[in-house]
Amino acid sequence: MLPAHVTLLEVGPRDGLQNESQPVPAAVKIELVQRLQAAGLREIEVTSYVSPKWVPQMADAAQVMAGIKRERGVRYSVLTPNLKGFEAAVAGAVANSAILPDEIVVFGAASEAFSQRNINCGVEESIERFRPVVEAAHARGIKVRCAVSVALGCPYQGEVTPDEVERVVRLMKGIGVDHCGIADTIGVGTPKRVQAALERALKHFPIEQVSGHFHDTYGQALANIYACLELGIHTFDASVAGLGGCPYAKGATGNVGTEDVLFMLNGLGIATGVDMERLIDAAEFISGVLGRKPVSRTGNALLAKRANARVIA
Repeated sequence: MLPAHVTLLEVGPRDGLQNESQPVPAAVKIELVQRLQAAGLREIEVTSYVSPKWVPQMADAAQVMAGIKRERGVRYSVLTPNLKGFEAAVAGAVANSAILPDEIVVFGAASEAFSQRNINCGVEESIERFRPVVEAAHARGIKVRCAVSVALGCPYQGEVTPDEVERVVRLMKGIGVDHCGIADTIGVGTPKRVQAALERALKHFPIEQVSGHFHDTYGQALANIYACLELGIHTFDASVAGLGGCPYAKGATGNVGTEDVLFMLNGLGIATGVDMERLIDAAEFISGVLGRKPVSRTGNALLAKRANARVIA
């Protein structure tokens, strides 16, 4: 039996925009968050506290967090890849009388090759670096979500096995993270392989604290989400207008579009609390700023339908 309700964790403002080459003003990011929460999204990944040298798009993290008008019932998360980033998130909130994040995100690769190539250390060492971050977050009552990246395939190593995924899941559990997300960073996963990876996460985390993050590089994202639904998984990352990619995984296309996931879930009779029309408003807004059409097929189809309706009227 499929879940009756699914939580969509919107990652467009952070994971979606981080790889954009053109600067996106803080005011636009703030407006995007406001539009997303107006659409009914209750889990929003807003920004990341990382070095502007490596991800210049996120240099305005403190400004964005300070500009959000908090809405009751919405949880705001930020990526903090190290203790310095976490401390910056806290300091920014205090200095600007802004909101503290409800959740922080850390990440570790399931592939040794990916870890070595991108951060010059092994998987175990990379995750151990997060231990003080987790401890500092918990001391402030902030939850920690981890992302196990390249869990279905690595651009350097190739295939990633369920055993490798479980190794990282176990390590993340060992440092005390609260929620485990399994990420198909380069979009090569297929349903059976996705189920095998998620089943390893479910051995160590309750189903309420396991989620899926899928890229649509090979057109498998919706099929993979359905495969997760069959396991009872009911939390998924998605990105408005299909924004995003991975700056450290060359060739990876965007995250699965929130509109595409919502359209499928609506068709399955699964509740989300998200209003499609308002979500399309958000997709139209950010796509207009970026000067291109949404990547999501549902977004394009519904925007075309709107345009035709205006012509007929």
